[in-house]
Amino acid sequence: WLIAANTQDEFLLSKTVACCCFLLLLSVCLPQVLCVQIKCFHEIITIGYSVYHSYHLPWFRTLSWYFLLCVNYFFYGETVTDYFFTLVQREEPLRILSKYHRFISFALYLTGFCMFVLSLVKKHYRLQFYMFGWTHVTLLIVVTQSHLIIHNLFEGMIWFIVPISCVICNDIMAYMFGFFFGRTPLIKLSPKKTWEGFIGGFFATIVFGILLSYVMSGYSYFVCPVEFNNDSNSFTVDCEPSELFQLQDYGLPPVLQSITGWTTVKLYPFQIHSIALSAFASIMGPFGGFFASGFKRAFKIKDFANTIPGHGGIMDRFDCQYLMATFVNVYIASFIRGPNPSKVIQQLLALRPDQQLHIFNSLKAHLTEKGLLPALEEAA
Repeated sequence: WLIAANTQDEFLLSKTVACCCFLLLLSVCLPQVLCVQIKCFHEIITIGYSVYHSYHLPWFRTLSWYFLLCVNYFFYGETVTDYFFTLVQREEPLRILSKYHRFISFALYLTGFCMFVLSLVKKHYRLQFYMFGWTHVTLLIVVTQSHLIIHNLFEGMIWFIVPISCVICNDIMAYMFGFFFGRTPLIKLSPKKTWEGFIGGFFATIVFGILLSYVMSGYSYFVCPVEFNNDSNSFTVDCEPSELFQLQDYGLPPVLQSITGWTTVKLYPFQIHSIALSAFASIMGPFGGFFASGFKRAFKIKDFANTIPGHGGIMDRFDCQYLMATFVNVYIASFIRGPNPSKVIQQLLALRPDQQLHIFNSLKAHLTEKGLLPALEEAA
């Protein structure tokens, strides 16, 4: 009994340490995403200033950063309300901010809009509107997609690490295959890209994605979403892994059966989804780089900045990552995420007692009509 108790204590301790390490990693990732976003915004806005020679336009540099602040306030406020509704409802100041969040966000943006109109200077109207549009397109590309990265992160660390790693793997392997076997140019925007590197990087990334997914799917602190535990008053990543992260038997096609001698193979369902993620990182991901290359050629610059010696700016390293993050978020919403009972309960608890009672009676009538309520009462 003592041995069993000690083993259980060690298991709980290791699990607690693992969760703490994950939460620490999460607290590091979120500020990093924000820092990368701010730096990418700065690099693109700086290009706009130099291209349009708008250094002396009144208030425009200040307005650009003000709009960045407004958009971040809106997105982060939406995220906090969506994922940590119970915590928000518990604190009076947060509850008020949450209730009027969109109105406050709109008021902040409207203030910046009026400041822009008041800053218009004769003979510089066209230039100022160029930069106004430049700022908003930059916000759309950088801030919106950074927000999607954070959403992916809250769905589980695996949705953050695997896509990023697949893009990095594809970049490396495409370079390696292109270096050793490249002969056929792929696209004029990037003369060094070859079909051999593109195809080799594709297959290498598929294999890498399957293997990385297999390793990460076995750890709950990688696959569990971040939630706020109302009982312990803390953030947790402890959950019962969904079917997506439980080993299942899959039958092999006859061709593979004849080669391997196996009829079935055990895989995590997430590994099947990782093929889609890897394929996108290999086929469509590079187009984020091609888009960035076309952008730089249009304005006759080599790199977005010189932040990283020999590699250009931060945006030069994250052009594909932003496109990948958008795909992952759309993929989760389309094929993975279903109704979340805990979020429904959180919303119900925020209603007035009479509204809760109305929903209770409606649900009771519905279950009775379906013939489920008697069975539930007998089981109770």
